[in-house]
Amino acid sequence: MSYDPTPLLLSFELALISTAILLVIGVPLAWWLAFSRSRVQPIAEALISMPLVLPPTVLGFYLLLLFGRGSWLWELLDPWGIHLVFTFEGLVVASVIASVPFMVHPLQSGFRAVPASLVEASYTLGKSRLTTLLRVLLPNMKPALLAGVILTFAHVVGEFGVVLMIGGSIPGVTKVASIAIYDEVQALNFGAANMHALILFAVTFAVLLVIYGVNRRYFRPL
Repeated sequence: MSYDPTPLLLSFELALISTAILLVIGVPLAWWLAFSRSRVQPIAEALISMPLVLPPTVLGFYLLLLFGRGSWLWELLDPWGIHLVFTFEGLVVASVIASVPFMVHPLQSGFRAVPASLVEASYTLGKSRLTTLLRVLLPNMKPALLAGVILTFAHVVGEFGVVLMIGGSIPGVTKVASIAIYDEVQALNFGAANMHALILFAVTFAVLLVIYGVNRRYFRPL
């Protein structure tokens, strides 16, 4: 039986790009949530957590309305030829929105776990907020960074509802592994579905095993 690895490669490409984007966005956002005393902080935290409790199809439906033809975002992007429905770019944007709590919450906990005395000592020595973030906070929250990356990557790889609503099932473009498995099962082609599922299971397990192994060795007490 011939096997087409394209859906799996698309899944991992989508997960890598989405995780990288969320790492860049998540660090300053989690830092603000951890230390802000603004009255809008609880509102922002609730909005960021919404993908954790909303059914993925609900989030996908509203993203479809936002990205779809006739919306203000469609009218804004159309002159540049940018469309987010049934495109890989749309999948990336939707995956970033759907996975934001999986990156932000571990980082937020990591920021709060760093001893305040270290931060105060950095400020006392005249270091800026950026220097304190890069030289004091982030080096002391590596487990939280790793947890955020792992959870985000795994969530994007396994996402189904949002991906189906925004991307559909276009081979080579938006048909990721989770959609391919669903399509093969619908067609009663259990052999192909099992092949996708087994490879996805094995590769994901291997990635997590390597990361946790490195993490355990790297952070082992001296």
